[in-house]
This record gives sequence, structure tokens and C-alpha cells, in this order.
Amino acid sequence: MTAPSGRDERRTFNADFLIELFRNPLDPGYADAAARRAREGPRTGTRRRVISGVSAVTIAAVGFLLVVAYQQTVADEPGRTKARATLVEQVQHRRGGTVALQNRADELRAEVATLRERQLGGAAVARLRDLEAETGLAPVRGSGAKITIGDGPTAVNPVTGKQSTEARVRDSDLQLAANALWAAGAEAIAINGQRLTATSTIRQAGEAILVDFRPVATPYEVVAIGPDTLADEFRDGYAGRFFRELVARYGMSFDATGVHDVTLDAATELKLRVAVPSTPPPSTGPSSPGPDSPPPSGTPKKGGR
Repeated sequence: MTAPSGRDERRTFNADFLIELFRNPLDPGYADAAARRAREGPRTGTRRRVISGVSAVTIAAVGFLLVVAYQQTVADEPGRTKARATLVEQVQHRRGGTVALQNRADELRAEVATLRERQLGGAAVARLRDLEAETGLAPVRGSGAKITIGDGPTAVNPVTGKQSTEARVRDSDLQLAANALWAAGAEAIAINGQRLTATSTIRQAGEAILVDFRPVATPYEVVAIGPDTLADEFRDGYAGRFFRELVARYGMSFDATGVHDVTLDAATELKLRVAVPSTPPPSTGPSSPGPDSPPPSGTPKKGGR
């Protein structure tokens, strides 16, 4: 680009546009346009009509494409609405079927428990109930502690617009609370009503926390049955100090109080796999051992004890 003074100046632009805007103003560009118009003369009528015609054709083509796209969207809307309604109906139907199957499973479980108690007798039934309470397969009732943990205020980054997750309760926080309660003598623990067992998992899935693959939401209530001093030991222990630090730093909520006469529901029945020894094949009769056959049971090998 040639400056009005006649000197050949090459204009460069850096990443900082504001600095370059003041360093290289747009006035030389306007001067170049005026000089070029003075050399070439004003636009003729024919050239102006051509440019206007091209612009009109371009605008008409864009408008036609917009109209076609709108008509296609409107034509497809009934199909999408029908598909969505069908999916919603299927989900509701499956949900109803799941509830019915769960109720049937509860009825069969109660029937099995009745038949089992009838066959076992008093002492065995009492021992079995104690084991079920310890493993989480039976509801328990007693006193203990309730730990309440809640998310803090969500800060928004003014530059990116993203929400900060530092003030949110994480799965590791609930794991820490549960482990501290177990260490303090808790006999049974539930998080937002979900009973913990020996195979329970507390995991993060995106922004949600899953306890045994079931979502729980803030505020998180960790209720434990145990000694009367359970809440005080938790509050004064390492877990209590950790959560008080979160409250001071991120504005999260934390409370540990004692509770009396609370009931924790039973956990979902565990699906355990038990290995059993295989039955040896029946013997067809005595046979003479070969040269490479192992010695009979109880006969020591050569060189061994």
C-alpha cells in the first residue's frame, strides 16, 4: 500500500489489535481509496447496475435458502415431536414395569424370610438377623450421629463464563466422612438414605455423585448409628478439621450433631457369586497305572517327603 507521501510503507499487524489500531490508523487507507478513485474516475452507471444486480441475486438466493430451511424444519417438527412422545411413553412404561418387578421381588423376599425363620428356629434366626444387620441387608434402629455437608456458593469466571467447582462436595469428601465414621465406631451408615455395605461404591459421574450407582444431591446427609460420642469424635477428629477448613476457604456448609432413635433402611440385596467345588467324575473301575501316572494318594514320590 502506498502512503500519500509517496513512500512505500508495509503495514504489519500484531496480536494486540488495540495497540496496532493506534499505531497504524486507518487514515492512509481512506487516502488511498480517494487517490484510486481520482485516477480511475467515478463508477459508471453500467458498473453500478451490475454490482446492484449481483447483490440482489445474492440476497434473493440467501432468502430462498432460509425459506427452504424453515419449511424443512417445520415439516420435520411433527416427526420429532412424535418420536419424543414415543420415547417418553416407553420410559414411563419401563419405569412402571420396574416398580412392579421390585414390588414382586420384595414380596418374594419377605416370603423367603418367613419360610427360613420357620425352618431354622429361634437361635439360628436371631444370629441370622444380627448378621444381616451388620452387613446392611436388614434395617437397623438406634442413636448415633448425622453429618450434613453442603455445596458452597458457585463462582463464575468473568472471562470464560464457566462455573467453578471448588465449592462443591466431591465423592472423595463423602468417602472421607464415611471412613471417619467407621473408624469412630459406627455400626451402620447411610448417605441420603442409601445404606452402605461392604461392597458399596461412592463415585463421581460428571457433576453428580453416585452411591451404589444411585444419584444423591446436596445437601448430603451421612447418618450413622453407633456410640453416643460419635458426633463429638467426628467433629474433633481429622475429618471435622478438614470440613471446617472447606467451610472457611470455599463457604461450604458442615454440621455434625447427635441423633436419637433413627432408622436406617436395608440396602439392596447383594448379588454375590459363590464358588463351589466341582464333583469328580465317577470311577469306572480299577486300572493299572502307567509308567508316567502319578502315585496313589498317600504314597510319597521318589526324592520327596
